[in-house]
Amino acid sequence: MALQKKIDEFQFVEEVGNNRITSVKERLQSMGDAEDRMLLIMEILVDTQPIPDVGDYYTFIYNAKTPGIEYDQHPLIACLEIYKWGFKGLNYHWGQVRNYTWEEVPGFLHVVRNSELQDLRDIGYAYFISKPINK
Repeated sequence: MALQKKIDEFQFVEEVGNNRITSVKERLQSMGDAEDRMLLIMEILVDTQPIPDVGDYYTFIYNAKTPGIEYDQHPLIACLEIYKWGFKGLNYHWGQVRNYTWEEVPGFLHVVRNSELQDLRDIGYAYFISKPINK
């Protein structure tokens, strides 16, 4: 009985207690600009990594190199695979797997905890843009 209580308490802390987004979720949702939301999210998510771990969640700034293709400059991903050229991730804003190259990630990957994923999905900070085609 005591062991089950400790397990339940641990699971509660993992799911709720370590969520850094909940306290500012309403503020984030009230911000009109996706770039301002992303800046605040990066300020809050201080744990960063230069290289993702497969199976973990991240958000970051991404500047795609391919002209004429729409991309999400603020992806929220689950890392699926790592390669020499970059990594693949399930982008929750697109709802599909996307490729991310190392050269197009200008900073670090901000670690998203399991307990924060749904809150970030609810906020809507995707920033879809297209790199112009040079003629």
